[in-house]
Amino acid sequence: MSIPDEHIQVVTTVASADEARRLATALVEERLAVCVQIVGPIESIYRWQGKVETATEWQCWIKTRRERYDALEATIRRLHSYEVPEILAVPIVAGSEAYLKWLTDETR
Repeated sequence: MSIPDEHIQVVTTVASADEARRLATALVEERLAVCVQIVGPIESIYRWQGKVETATEWQCWIKTRRERYDALEATIRRLHSYEVPEILAVPIVAGSEAYLKWLTDETR
């Protein structure tokens, strides 16, 4: 197991499975992500504009490198249907050396 410092996982939620697929495809085609896993539907309960809301959403788990984050975020914002999309990045603190090499190679 290696301890990377350059790899991150980004999560966002979207309003539909179709939107998740479009976003995932664009990110992988543009080499901003090596892989996007789509999970859903999920139920989200959140506060928006002073009210508690409930929505059915799909979650996208995006594997990438730190140096690709700014371009990845810009692409998410450009393609996303929400006014304020969730875009959270967390470090990958350990992982399979072969997987992380693939991640690095495919996001160059």
